Amino acid sequence: MGYSGVRGGQEAIAAAERLVHRDRFAGSSRWLELDQITGRLGLAVDRVMGEAGLWAPERAARAIRQSRGDLLEAAQLLRAHRSTLPRLAYSSPVAATALRPVRRIAPAHRNPPGGQVLGITGDYTPRILDLTDEDTSRATPPPPRRPATSGAPVTAPDPIARPSGLPPAGLLADRRDATDPHPFDITRAPARPGAPRSARLSSMARAETGSLTHLWYLVTRAPRHDQPETPLELRRGHLPLRVEHPFTGSPVTVAGVRVTEARTVRPDARPRPDGSRFDIGYGLCLGDNEAKALAMAGLDLLVHRDGVTDRLEQQVLTALDGPEAAGYLEHLKLPHYVDFRSIVDRIRAVWAAAAGERS
Repeated sequence: MGYSGVRGGQEAIAAAERLVHRDRFAGSSRWLELDQITGRLGLAVDRVMGEAGLWAPERAARAIRQSRGDLLEAAQLLRAHRSTLPRLAYSSPVAATALRPVRRIAPAHRNPPGGQVLGITGDYTPRILDLTDEDTSRATPPPPRRPATSGAPVTAPDPIARPSGLPPAGLLADRRDATDPHPFDITRAPARPGAPRSARLSSMARAETGSLTHLWYLVTRAPRHDQPETPLELRRGHLPLRVEHPFTGSPVTVAGVRVTEARTVRPDARPRPDGSRFDIGYGLCLGDNEAKALAMAGLDLLVHRDGVTDRLEQQVLTALDGPEAAGYLEHLKLPHYVDFRSIVDRIRAVWAAAAGERS
């Protein structure tokens, strides 16, 4: 829809497009290269790829550059690009044990089996603006490694080879659903309330991070949720992407992606709240995005437990998509003079009718 009602509307639209192009390429600073975006703005690239549902760092960097840093617009650009790509195959399911972690913490345990791997994290650094303009880390030698003490995070050489840090199976509720054997493809069919759990997880994996976190915080702080939510395990690492070989039928690893995985628990499992089980929630998203994975796991639990599940499930399925919400907001800037004129005419008719009754 264009401003066809305005004289010279097509010329104005073309001029606006030229201004956008000029603003993107003009300026006194140097052109922002793609490797600068992927190398220096990695978390923004991961967020765009996650919300677009496409693992393509270079394409995500292009979208960020084209949108001038608007991550919602970049996700929309990347999602639109994704829709033009051919679908060659579906990937095979990969067990969580195949994850090669570069960070793994278990807040529910003091000394979890396999140890804790802090990895890259800002959890213990002060939120102070760094005003230096050069990297001094290369000139400063790393501090000497100290032996781990009881309760302190330790560096495990290979956490995968060690026993899992999860509680025994008898303490966890079984969330498996025989009616949901394959992941629900939300890119091919709309997910509506009553959808399987895989549809909710897929929707949250592509949800806008801020909206997802806000909804989780809003619901988890409600008075009816008096039992605490405890993160059981949080991991970041590399997950293999496998497809079925077209001739042999065997799974073949063709690529790898970085993911963040989270598990959270609450006591009193549903539907038997007898205090003998933990409910467990799960979250997994593309890239390094711990807030999103934790909020996913929390909402996975809350939808399962909430007494007004239909309402919360509807919000999870329909209200968290960033490009969709932004698109609806952006369309308000397009011409609405026909709708507005009809509303004005109705209001004037009401006034005229009221004036006639008074007279």
